[in-house]
Amino acid sequence: MTRPKSSPGILALLREDVACVFDRDPAARNVFDVLTCYPGIHALVMHRFANAAWRRKLRWPARFLSYVARAVTNIDIHPGASIGRRFFIDHGAGVVIGETAEIGDDVTLYHGVTLGGTSWTKGKRHPTLMDGVLVGAGAKILGPITVGANARVGANSVVTKPVPDGMTVVGIPGRVVRPETQQQLSGRSLSGHGIDLEHHLMPDPVGKAIACLIEHINRIEARLDAHTATVPSQIPDKNIRLSEIRLGDLHSDVRLDGVACSACGNICDQEGCGPSPSTQQHA
Repeated sequence: MTRPKSSPGILALLREDVACVFDRDPAARNVFDVLTCYPGIHALVMHRFANAAWRRKLRWPARFLSYVARAVTNIDIHPGASIGRRFFIDHGAGVVIGETAEIGDDVTLYHGVTLGGTSWTKGKRHPTLMDGVLVGAGAKILGPITVGANARVGANSVVTKPVPDGMTVVGIPGRVVRPETQQQLSGRSLSGHGIDLEHHLMPDPVGKAIACLIEHINRIEARLDAHTATVPSQIPDKNIRLSEIRLGDLHSDVRLDGVACSACGNICDQEGCGPSPSTQQHA
């Protein structure tokens, strides 16, 4: 994430912010529609002015603008957060961006995203998103970590570790599953900003691990079946009813009550030894 020595003014930034909506939202019809009906744009307009006030040490006006934006749009962006060019929040409901968060150019967030902290320290405690990052709906990126350029964060993921450039992260906790390419897995071209929404095509590391475990269990069961097929069973036929089983069908040297024989001292019911009362009762 690089910043030119002379960044464009607020109005120039806002023009780019509005223009990028048409590249990333096929539902956008015209500029008037975007300016009046997109809460992500409303929150970003307020943030551009709030951030300018914050950088000029006008803390209360900046916080008040941020508060008004949150009340109107349900998007909470701290005025201290640094946001680059052509930033887009689609739908916007429930988005939270912390004070020390840094966002590069051409970044896209969807509803429910949190760029949060994991400590109460005053220093850097929120994530940094490099250029071209896409964060899916409901994802949480926590702590002073860096999400590399052109990385993808899948919907509802929880990311607490750095993400290399161009990688895709999914799951809880977030796991890197594959390098991101310039083509979708379906073969269709990405948009000009590399937006990839084919979440159902992303590999699932947890599902893969479960599938491996199931396959391993199936192999073990097959080996057990092969082993037991070669060993004569000493257990009566499983199809025989319990009421049809007599003591004589079982091993004669096993005492049912588990008590040593008073005659020989062994656990037995052999001829010549007195059976226990429990054995007599069963008999």
